[in-house]
Parts: sequence; structure tokens; C-alpha cells
Amino acid sequence: MSFDSFSEFLAMGNHGVYVWSSYGISFVILLLNVALPILARQRYLKNEARRLRREAQQ
Repeated sequence: MSFDSFSEFLAMGNHGVYVWSSYGISFVILLLNVALPILARQRYLKNEARRLRREAQQ
């Protein structure tokens, strides 16, 4: 498929809204698949450090 201009490329033959929104949603899901486990690990480590400090004080 050949496009004469960048705006035609973005329009994707009047399907651009669907094409680019699907790319955007996929990108967001990929970011979440990376970010959420990292954040969960940090939260877990923080809670474990807090628990160990409490146990050491008793």
C-alpha cells in the first residue's frame, strides 16, 4: 500500500482511528505489563522491610 502524503498515511484509508487506537491500546497494555510487576515488587520489598524492622524491635 502506497500513500501520497503523511496525512493519508495517518488516515489509513479512513480506518486510521481504528488502526491507531488499536496500536495505542496495545502499547499501553505492554507498558502496564512491565510497570505493574515492578511496582508490585517494590511494594512487596517495602512491606517485608517494614515487617522485619517490627520483628527486630520485639
